[in-house]
Amino acid sequence: MTYRTLTTLAVVLTPGWAAAQPADIEYATAADTAFIFNTLLFLVGGFLVFWMAAGFAMLEAGLVRSKNVAMQLTKNVALFSVAAVMYWICGYGLMYPGAFDAATGLWPDAWIVPGVVGAIFAPTVLEPVGPGAEAIADLSYASVGSDFFFQLMFVATTASIVSGALAERVRLWPFLAFTVVLTGAIYPIGASWQWGTGWLAQAGFSDFAGSTLVHAAGGCAALAGAIVLGPRLGKYDAEGRVVAMPGSNLALVTLGTFILWLGWFGFNGASQLALGTIADAADISRIFVNTNMAAAAGALAALGLTQALYGKVDLTMVLNGALAGLVSITAGPLDPSLFGALWIGAVGGGIVVLAVPMLDRMGIDDVVGAIPVHLLAGVWGTLVVPVHTADASFGMQAVGVAAVGGFVFAASFATWTVLAALTGIRVSPEDEVTGLDIAELGMEAYPEFARG
Repeated sequence: MTYRTLTTLAVVLTPGWAAAQPADIEYATAADTAFIFNTLLFLVGGFLVFWMAAGFAMLEAGLVRSKNVAMQLTKNVALFSVAAVMYWICGYGLMYPGAFDAATGLWPDAWIVPGVVGAIFAPTVLEPVGPGAEAIADLSYASVGSDFFFQLMFVATTASIVSGALAERVRLWPFLAFTVVLTGAIYPIGASWQWGTGWLAQAGFSDFAGSTLVHAAGGCAALAGAIVLGPRLGKYDAEGRVVAMPGSNLALVTLGTFILWLGWFGFNGASQLALGTIADAADISRIFVNTNMAAAAGALAALGLTQALYGKVDLTMVLNGALAGLVSITAGPLDPSLFGALWIGAVGGGIVVLAVPMLDRMGIDDVVGAIPVHLLAGVWGTLVVPVHTADASFGMQAVGVAAVGGFVFAASFATWTVLAALTGIRVSPEDEVTGLDIAELGMEAYPEFARG
């Protein structure tokens, strides 16, 4: 017998049950229930995306050489901590300065430049403790704390993308200085144009969970840094041929990929932003399944393509193919059918296999493949949204990609250039040969191996 049946029998069979209930009991309204479930969705999705920080750390630690592993782990912990502080101080306020009032056609006063730049310094304030929180809840669909927590994980993801691409030659403190600017200003401004109801949102641009706003933005920041920083010593020989620099631990790379795959269910699923109705619950389950299908298709596409091109399967390409599939579906994980998710993810996986050697031919050294995975697959995923989403247009998608990508690249390039002029951003050739673990940190991730 179901719980509802047992409860009904209890009411019927217990004399005077209704009259015995206290008169002052307040039962949750539909709005209360929606608020609770929406808040829970943000919190659960947020800690799943937080777990992606571990995925990035493991993936990067495995793809760099053993003499640079401790440095990558340090950067990943530090960048998340910087993001948490900067997003509180100014990032969240910049990203959500206020909603556009369709009735009046006006932007709230929180925008400095309407629809383009919000309040520069607006530290996040949470709901008061106790009864005051209930009063605020009446005006919102989820708690401010849960929304801030969820959105913070996205800005940290953007910074993590940059960390891997510039590994093995960037200095720690200049990298963290760039992270301050990226998480406190560059990312929030670009994201506000869509998610903060800025000018792109009003023009009809569509990016459900951030193929462009998060992933392509991180990829553009990484590309700018890679250009200013230059390739690792010995990456290209005198004739321009690529010299292989194998990573230290493919088991860690695989573990990191699976962690990222898991965290992506929170990344895309919680971007539904609501779990207060049956329809929302059904949509979230659809997002989960499409997200998983795209990842699987991306891995299989890379698996088959590397076998066809090189005669052998390349594990790192397969893992990055799965990640590219995830990035590709992120702009529109709700609307496609399972077949739609499959071919979108498969194309993303193929992009990685073809783009990695293309970047090498251009002399752009990306240690972990972040630029193909996040920038190129992110652009692809955003541009293909109108195939399955009726309200989106190919033209507006291209405008959004160009606007966000151009802004993030230009701002990042300027920041990297200023840092290079003021403090220098690259370690010395001697330190690069020694390894950043010893040169920058004075410790080794694998001391027994180094001394053996």
